[in-house]
Amino acid sequence: MNPFFAIWKKLAGSRVGRSIFRVGLPESSLGRAQAMVSSFLLHVHPAKVHRHSLKFSYTFGLGLISIYLFLILFVTGVLLMFFYVPSTDRAYSDMKDLEFVVSTGVLLRNMHRWAAHLMVLAVFLHMCRVFYTAAYKPPREFNWIVGVCLFVLTLVLSFTGYLLPWDQLAFWAITVGTNIAGYAPVIGEKIKFVLLGGNTVGDSALLRFYVLHVIVLPGAALFLIAIHIWRIRKDGGLSRPDEPDNVLQQIETGSMPTNKSYGLMELAKGTSPAVGINPEDQVSAWPHLIFREILLFMATLAVVLFISLIWNAPLEELANAVHPPNPAKAPWYFLGLQELVAFSAFWGGVVVPALLLVALITLPYLDFKRRGVGVWFSRERKVAITIFTICVVAAVILTVIGTYFRGPNWDWVWPWKEQIVITH
Repeated sequence: MNPFFAIWKKLAGSRVGRSIFRVGLPESSLGRAQAMVSSFLLHVHPAKVHRHSLKFSYTFGLGLISIYLFLILFVTGVLLMFFYVPSTDRAYSDMKDLEFVVSTGVLLRNMHRWAAHLMVLAVFLHMCRVFYTAAYKPPREFNWIVGVCLFVLTLVLSFTGYLLPWDQLAFWAITVGTNIAGYAPVIGEKIKFVLLGGNTVGDSALLRFYVLHVIVLPGAALFLIAIHIWRIRKDGGLSRPDEPDNVLQQIETGSMPTNKSYGLMELAKGTSPAVGINPEDQVSAWPHLIFREILLFMATLAVVLFISLIWNAPLEELANAVHPPNPAKAPWYFLGLQELVAFSAFWGGVVVPALLLVALITLPYLDFKRRGVGVWFSRERKVAITIFTICVVAAVILTVIGTYFRGPNWDWVWPWKEQIVITH
């Protein structure tokens, strides 16, 4: 027997171990089901899962990676709070202290910064995966909307954290970002005033962004993540090509038996609606799913650590309201919008993002026929896939242009040629 399992079996079988874990190391199907049900951390999983759900090539673990990055951000953010004061007099010097005074302070800040950027990317890619596999179709329409809200919330979380270092990059990125928000008709200027606590980025803005970043938005994100995970269970688990229609109809109509004895019996047998009706397609969540989740968390943490050890998070000179960089750019995930705003403030800053958001929210209610569910790039959905891909490619191209091909006065530049940065 593996030494790890031997130690675990002895610990879990002791009087203290049983008082904590309630069951020992699972050795049978019933024991595995009991282990999942009796664990505070594991009970959110079904006792058994469909084999299709375990295929890395289907999900690439993007949803789990997003959650793991959020956990990394939560832990590193709490640790950073011990060394940070949200004041324009202290914020920048605290960043310098993290760099030169606090032990491993640079690594801590690097992990927080790069995990935030990676989370934006992971949530975006997760949404793309859900679309390309038609996993937003019935009965998962509402969970798609929850996912859209989480994507917007992720952007806002990263945006509010961008200001906290109080350097030139942060100050002018937030200035540009809030100016884009101000282009919204009627309420734009009011939203900008509420965010900044005035008309300019200053002490009030820093304090408000700090409170939003460390209390309000993380709380909202935790709430939505809980709903998202809960709905995955209630909506039949992850989508798959051979999803039985009769089970889906029972979920949709609410006719699935809900008495406790039936639920426990089905959970023990692994035939809950989240799994399916063919026993040969089912495997125990312990250890097949749980060990994959642990390995993915270790890989995610390793990637964040590797990036944080190689590249330091940027920190420019102290924020200066009278010496703006030229050009002043929004955070990278808003550079596509900034590129559109350069052509038309109203269309680029209001109409296009509003239309995209409305399209994403209404998508599952307009495209509800169960064609191509659980299949990557199904031929039955060529039109929808083509339109979505064009939008994604356009967003990527605009972001790349805004990042590398815009210079002073937002003129076109070639990134491989030396440029002179103008300040005034």
